[in-house]
Amino acid sequence: MAACWCRLFLRSRGRFGLRCCSQKAARHMDSVSRPQDIIYTQEHDSLRDSLRKIIEKKIIPFVDKWEEARAFPAHTIFKILGQAGFLGVNKPIEYGGLGLDFSYNIAVAEELGNIPCGGIPMAIGVQSDMATPALARFGSDELKRQFLTPTIAGDMVACLGVSEVEAGSDVANIKTKAVKHGDDYIINGGKMWITNGCQADWMCLLANTSDGPLHKSKSLICLPMKLPGVQVAKKIDKLGMWSSDTAQIFFEDVRVPRKYLIGEEGMGFTYQMLQFQEERMWAVAAMLAPLQNIIQETIEYTRQRKVFGQPVLHNQTVHFRLAELETEVELVRSLLYRCVAQYIQGNDTTKLASMAKLKAARLVREVTDSCLQFWGGMGFTNEVLVSRLYRDMRLMSIGAGADEVMLSIICKYMGTIPGKN
Repeated sequence: MAACWCRLFLRSRGRFGLRCCSQKAARHMDSVSRPQDIIYTQEHDSLRDSLRKIIEKKIIPFVDKWEEARAFPAHTIFKILGQAGFLGVNKPIEYGGLGLDFSYNIAVAEELGNIPCGGIPMAIGVQSDMATPALARFGSDELKRQFLTPTIAGDMVACLGVSEVEAGSDVANIKTKAVKHGDDYIINGGKMWITNGCQADWMCLLANTSDGPLHKSKSLICLPMKLPGVQVAKKIDKLGMWSSDTAQIFFEDVRVPRKYLIGEEGMGFTYQMLQFQEERMWAVAAMLAPLQNIIQETIEYTRQRKVFGQPVLHNQTVHFRLAELETEVELVRSLLYRCVAQYIQGNDTTKLASMAKLKAARLVREVTDSCLQFWGGMGFTNEVLVSRLYRDMRLMSIGAGADEVMLSIICKYMGTIPGKN
């Protein structure tokens, strides 16, 4: 019902949509020129406005509790988001999606960034934009109806099984195997750093299905997590992203029907690389609101806090530094929007997406570190947003391809990587 309303709402071309300025960051952005207009329309604003209401009522009041518990109720929250249409924004309508283009996913990611922690937006992103793109593009109709439709509806929690203990950014060297046995695959191996892994109903698993060349030996498989032989070994205790459960998972002779293969056998690496570009753009978008919110909160705090008889903000070192940081945020925003605009036109944006992800991940470390310093002793407590995001956002230079991997991709497109002897 809610998803249908959301579609009708969007198709009305935003005539019911009013920009919500309830958040200080939103007011701040509306007070300057709108670079969002490069890719956003009134429909995008209407979509964000609807999501903002859910975030303010159903998520923000409970974030501190979930952070303390080191988990949030994924099935409950995903069901709410699924009913409203937010877990399948660019997925086909026949499987419960809204059928919109990828720029709407970016708008959703930006709005999710206003949740005052990193773990919950990341978990939602895994559900909507990391575990399901390959299935939506390449999966059979039967497979989509069994796994994609309930995931979009929020009836199933999904996770992505790529990283392993000795193969994180080095995807080609994963060791998990899926060996043919009659009409089934027999899977053995393990996965590490699996977001939503403790609560997931199914995994989009990358495994070796042959002994051929590394880039042509892998396949993506829909793996139900309740099958015999699937063991969630432990919930990983992390530096940040506390409210998002992260698991280490082992597979011992797990039998999966071969019809659960996504697309063609041996194409898994290619499918995953295609998905990574969307994941990286999504991650950059989700960082924009935290960056601007931290800067704005720091401005307000340093305006009130006095040292040596004057507000901290009045020190040129402080207000100049904040001006530099905000300038950098706007540069990242512009790069992202340029990348998204090219992507929805069907262009290869691997280089731009890698640049945006590299710059945003480094910038978020810079912003959180600089702003935490201006908060003084309060910044070293767990009572303020800047300290939470200082912990949470450090992951951005590691996950979805480390900074060094982004540099390698950029160098490849620049033609500057030395050839093999």
